[in-house]
Amino acid sequence: MEVKIGIADSNRELVINSTQSVEDVEKQARSAFESGNPTTLELTDEKGRKYLVPSDKVAYVEIGPADPRKVGFAAL
Repeated sequence: MEVKIGIADSNRELVINSTQSVEDVEKQARSAFESGNPTTLELTDEKGRKYLVPSDKVAYVEIGPADPRKVGFAAL
């Protein structure tokens, strides 16, 4: 699954390919946003790398299926 995180004061977004379920990512994002104190959004990608993003810097989180990479030629 692909997770895109928009970072405040940045013109790029963080894109993570995660093996976590949609429910797990959504639960982590909601808990990071709903707490009154600045917390950290922690996600793990499919290679085991951890990403820690301060919740007060997160502009948006987009959760969706990963697009399969297209290889080869296609007839138009």
